[in-house]
Amino acid sequence: MSQLVRMDQTGHTTLAEWSADDPASVRIADAAMRHALEQGYFAVVSAGEGHAEQVRDLPADAPLVILRKPIAGG
Repeated sequence: MSQLVRMDQTGHTTLAEWSADDPASVRIADAAMRHALEQGYFAVVSAGEGHAEQVRDLPADAPLVILRKPIAGG
């Protein structure tokens, strides 16, 4: 079971869980991710040890998608 997790000041919240072979659960997770992206979150998936890749579409085969706000700087 894959997870869509939002990271924030309170820790993390699981927004959706899906299975790649369950199209209905993928649609629900995709809608939750799109809503978070509209609110200014970034979505990232692991790209190997110590690396992450930003995504705009839900990768149905990813075990974990993490949503986070941009890091302020400057």
